[in-house]
Amino acid sequence: MRIISFNANGLRSAANKGFFDWFRTQDADVLCVQETKAQEHQLAGPQFLPEGYRAWFKDAITKKGYSGVAIYSRREPDEVRTSMGWAPFDDEGRYIEARFGNLSVVSFYIPSGSSGELRQGFKFEVMEWLKPHLDQWLASGRDYVLCGDWNIVRSKLDIRNWTSNQKNSGCLPPEREWLNGLCVDTSGWVDAYRALHAEGQDYTWWSNRGAARANNVGWRIDYQLCTPSLASKLKACSILREPRFSDHAPFTVDYDE
Repeated sequence: MRIISFNANGLRSAANKGFFDWFRTQDADVLCVQETKAQEHQLAGPQFLPEGYRAWFKDAITKKGYSGVAIYSRREPDEVRTSMGWAPFDDEGRYIEARFGNLSVVSFYIPSGSSGELRQGFKFEVMEWLKPHLDQWLASGRDYVLCGDWNIVRSKLDIRNWTSNQKNSGCLPPEREWLNGLCVDTSGWVDAYRALHAEGQDYTWWSNRGAARANNVGWRIDYQLCTPSLASKLKACSILREPRFSDHAPFTVDYDE
């Protein structure tokens, strides 16, 4: 089973840059998108829906052209969920879950706090609220793959400029402690990339400022976190730096079925 996670930073923009042309060649079972930055009706044309796939969306209702998540799948899910029960999070279009038998695939978009104290405060609120939900999912007996942009690095291996970013959102010690706490030992969530590349130093996002992408001054903030039940099924993963469809790179993971 091949699952791709991709923060599009505007799915119409990514499509214009050839994203769906690339996607059609990938033989993916599921695609999780973050930051669609559109309403569902704006993504209804054939240029946004490769043959053989169906798509489900959760748009932001707080403001148009903001946030938004989607799941594309070749197989019809048994159920699609778009609400976790907390309006400040749900209404920004940050969660969608497709259920296939005992497997849940989630597209998550965790808030960024980089715009200032107000949004950083909201990010910490989301983290605190989300933790018990993730604990519950972990204990549920279901298989989960949590895809998405978490806007947090885990360690020095996940960011080029570690020291200079210690006071910046996404690399703050409390954020890293929270994410690493989710992935603790063998009983927590499994970071697919890190499980396959214990010492890997690949990135999934680069600032648009300067020549960050050209110089590979990046951050690894896009993840697929899976339940321990799927750890033995991890086969391979890849991060597509080029061609460039967004400031984020598509992140692909192959799982044994």
